[in-house]
Amino acid sequence: MEHVDHILIVDDDREIREMVGNYLRKNGLRTTVVADGRQMRSFLEATPVDLIVLDIMMPGDDGLVLCRDIRAGKHKATPVLMLTARNDETDRIIGLEMGADDYLVKPFSARELLARINAVLRRTRMLPPNLVVTETGRLLGFGRWRLDTSARHLLDEDGTMVALSGAEYRLLRVFLDHPQRVLNRDQLLNLTQGRDADLFDRSIDLLVSRLRQRLLDDAREPAYIKTVRSEGYVFSLPVEVLGAPT
Repeated sequence: MEHVDHILIVDDDREIREMVGNYLRKNGLRTTVVADGRQMRSFLEATPVDLIVLDIMMPGDDGLVLCRDIRAGKHKATPVLMLTARNDETDRIIGLEMGADDYLVKPFSARELLARINAVLRRTRMLPPNLVVTETGRLLGFGRWRLDTSARHLLDEDGTMVALSGAEYRLLRVFLDHPQRVLNRDQLLNLTQGRDADLFDRSIDLLVSRLRQRLLDDAREPAYIKTVRSEGYVFSLPVEVLGAPT
């Protein structure tokens, strides 16, 4: 039987839920609508979905909190498209930090939403096989640092944990999975966010800067993440697999 993509709509506005749900169903998608985070969590416990459309402004846990929880749980690989009523770059950056794959500003047309859903699904399923981020729990060593990929902890040589945002962790995983290989911004965006670079064209530079700060890497003469002029970035140190996390 041919797979039909299942889209979960999370929005407290009943009119938007019904409009979006009906339009997506008419265009061949299986659609479920819920009103808040509690209903979303309950539904996901029983039923996996292919993509979540998540409103930011909701009572209770807002969309940013819910997106962060999705990325930390068993549905962390599920694409998330966020809806926001504010065309604010800050919202876009925060959404990126929380792990959103795309976002759309209200008011929007159902046709544009469908196009973005299809684009996100297509991107997340068409990453080059040699650039797939691994998900097996491992302890990776590089320089003075270790990364526990199961607990998502960055540890220094003394065993002190350094906090990473979701976006910083994903970017570091990409570099550690492909050390000593130049990756351009489009590849880094696809691997960390699964979305086009048009709205977040500066986000990779911002994330690299933040990650360098976490690694205590001198931006003027970096030892870990080097800038390759007109090409992108390269993680310059070898990476050692130390084994499975304890």
